[in-house]
Amino acid sequence: MSLTLTAQDTATLRTAAYGAVTLLAAADVAGSPHKAATAGSLALYSATGPIGHVLAEKKPGVTLEGKTAAAIADYVLPALTEAMRLLNEQDPAEAGNFRVTVLVAVEAAARAHRGEPSPTAAEMARKITAALDAE
Repeated sequence: MSLTLTAQDTATLRTAAYGAVTLLAAADVAGSPHKAATAGSLALYSATGPIGHVLAEKKPGVTLEGKTAAAIADYVLPALTEAMRLLNEQDPAEAGNFRVTVLVAVEAAARAHRGEPSPTAAEMARKITAALDAE
């Protein structure tokens, strides 16, 4: 089965995935947010399949407004749930690919400072996982 994604669907997927990495970087107050963002983004850019093509696009459309983790989460957590809903409707295998891709990126971001994730980062990862599984 192939994906038929509108421009809005693509923006939702990209906002969800890159937003999850941004949330982890925002939660990494004791570490290096830039390292977390870079590690997570590289993991997303390494995705394969139709999801990999969507995440590798160099187009604008990622909506991440806000200066706090709470403000960013207001966009990202619902986008993660919506991304899973629309992918499950079209191709459950690609929904699984998206979920795994985001979780690998979250783990890469959380471990960017070469150690165990901080309690703050671990809790943010839990919230991201819950949003992915909420559908």
